[in-house]
Amino acid sequence: MKQFTAVIERCPQTGYYIGFIPGFPGAHTQAASLDELQANMQEVVEMLLEEGDPVLESEFVGVQQIAVV
Repeated sequence: MKQFTAVIERCPQTGYYIGFIPGFPGAHTQAASLDELQANMQEVVEMLLEEGDPVLESEFVGVQQIAVV
């Protein structure tokens, strides 16, 4: 089993969730709910992996909180 870290954002205009895997070209999708987004992300990644293991263009490191005064 392979695992990838997805970044999830919510569009304020549509309310849709947008998910993507940093550095994995083509690994992105959107959905109205988080459950639907999870299923969509799995489907996209499975489809992309049919072409072989990806050469990731970057590595997810983490997130940081930035305070601006």
